Amino acid sequence: MDQETRLLAKTRRPATHRLCNVSSHKTELLEIHSDDPKLHVLFVPGNPGVVAYYKDFIESLYEMLGGSASITAIGHISHTKKNWDCGRLFSLQDQIEHKMEFIKHELQNVEGPIFLVGHSIGAYITIEMFKRSPEKVIYCICLYPFLAVNPESPWQSKIRNMAASPFMSAAISSFAAFLGILPRCATKGIVMKHLGESSSATALDVTCSYLLQYHTVRNVLFMALTEFEKLSDAPDWEFMRLKQHQMAFLFGLDDHWGPISMFKEIANQVPNINLYLEREGHPHSFCCNEAGSIWVAHHVANLIKNHKSIGH
Repeated sequence: MDQETRLLAKTRRPATHRLCNVSSHKTELLEIHSDDPKLHVLFVPGNPGVVAYYKDFIESLYEMLGGSASITAIGHISHTKKNWDCGRLFSLQDQIEHKMEFIKHELQNVEGPIFLVGHSIGAYITIEMFKRSPEKVIYCICLYPFLAVNPESPWQSKIRNMAASPFMSAAISSFAAFLGILPRCATKGIVMKHLGESSSATALDVTCSYLLQYHTVRNVLFMALTEFEKLSDAPDWEFMRLKQHQMAFLFGLDDHWGPISMFKEIANQVPNINLYLEREGHPHSFCCNEAGSIWVAHHVANLIKNHKSIGH
C-alpha cells in the first residue's frame, strides 16, 4: 500500500474547490472533471459534511477509475468556512432536499449514468436520494453507513444528549470557536492529539479551518440531533429489496455507527444485496488518513467497474 500511495501521489489529478448556489445556499464542492466522462460520481459526506476531508479519497478514486468518471463531492449547508447562512440551523431533511436540488439543477445534463456514494449519514442521505432520483442515477454505494440508532453505543448516547441540550450545544460550539482564535501552532497540537498520529496533514488542516467555528459546530450538532430522531425508525427494507442489485454496502469491524448487527440485519433482510465487511482495520473516519482513503477508493472503484462490466 505504501508503494501504491507514492505512485498515486505522483499521478493524481488534483481536485478543485468550487462554491455554487443551491436553493440560495452557498455550497462547497470538490470536483474533478474527466476529459472524456463515461459516468458521474456524486459523493455525499458524513457529519461533519466538509468535503475537504475527502480530497485524498476523491483524487484516488478518479485515478483508479482511469479518468473515466467526473466526480463531485457536495458539502452540507453551513458546514463551511464562512457563516454564509447567518447562524441558521439545518436538519437532516434540509440536507437531503439540498442534495436533490443539486442533482436537479447541476447534474441534469451530465453525460452518462450517475453513481451515488455516501459515507456514514451520507449513506442514509444517498439512499433517500436514490428513492427520488431520475433514471440516470443507477447505483448507490454506502460506506460505513449510519442507517439506524445503535442503542448499544454509549458514544451515540452522549452525542445525542449533548445535541439535545441548547446550553451544551452552545457551550461546545463556543469552546470550538475559542480554540479557533488561538495561534495555529497551539490549535494544531490540540487537534492532532484528538485526531491521532495516523491522521493526514489534510485532515489536520481541514479540522483547524472548518471545525473551530461556532456556526459549523452548532450545525453539526443540530444535524446530529435530527439524525437520531429520524434514524430511530428501521431502514426501508422494501426499497432495499427492490433495488438490491443496484446497491452496495461497506462495513467496518469496529464501528459503532455502522455496527456488525446492522451488517447482519441487512444480510437477513436483503440476502442478495452486495455486502462487504472490511477487515483491514480502517476507522469509520477513513478519510482522515491517506491509507484509508486509498483503500476505500480502490473498493469503490471496483464496485463501479464491476457494475459497468455486467451491462447495467
